[in-house]
Amino acid sequence: MLCIFLGEATQGPPSRGPWVASSQEFLAMTEEACRLRCLEAVGAGSCPERSALPFALEIAPGVRHFPEYLDRGEQAALLEQLREIWRGAPLFTPRMPRTGKPFSVRMTNCGPLGWVSDIDGYRYQANHPETRRPWPPFPPRVLAAWAELALGSPPPEACLVNVYGGSARMGLHQDRDEDEFSAPVVSLSLGDEAVFRIGGTTRDSPTRSFRLRSGDAMSLGGPARLAFHGVDRIVAGTSTLLPEGGRINLTLRRVTKP
Repeated sequence: MLCIFLGEATQGPPSRGPWVASSQEFLAMTEEACRLRCLEAVGAGSCPERSALPFALEIAPGVRHFPEYLDRGEQAALLEQLREIWRGAPLFTPRMPRTGKPFSVRMTNCGPLGWVSDIDGYRYQANHPETRRPWPPFPPRVLAAWAELALGSPPPEACLVNVYGGSARMGLHQDRDEDEFSAPVVSLSLGDEAVFRIGGTTRDSPTRSFRLRSGDAMSLGGPARLAFHGVDRIVAGTSTLLPEGGRINLTLRRVTKP
């Protein structure tokens, strides 16, 4: 695991592009220790342009974890925007192709395209599967996250909004229903912590897990764009953002070739 700073600063990490800590101390750190050290450095003023300086933990090549990317105020504001989206595009339960078995998560989408799954298969479409209305537009903060964490990529076309109850999970899978794989997948987490599992590009590749907390962001790009990944479980009671508990995950994707 590596610690990476993105953005611009007058002292400490260089101005633009990723800065990868080269000291053996950083490389030997656990994820939590590295996260705390990064927060300490930013909070101590060594990186005065904090708002423009997200940092990442590189869990594996192409897997970048951005702890505390959204502060509590931003999380609450985004949650209110999601509630408005749900009024226009109600949550629905996707189903597995062929068998029709329901997923354990409920979901909706925003943006020009939305991902759906039913007995006929996985696909992107421009309208809600039940109401047939177009998907609501992206919240501005979501677009800002893409611009910051998917530098140089074409604009996103879909944002999946998955809502996890306390017992929900997501089995290992690849995000491969898109035509464009050069852009990363960018996700934002709200609510209770998730134990996220990441592997390689084959189902039998070794895996490792780490926790995604409320306000965290993550990206899968480059060699990890088609990595198998999933959610082992939700850790109840780890956030007070959602009064009913559970977790919301927003996943931004580019679908078509530019």
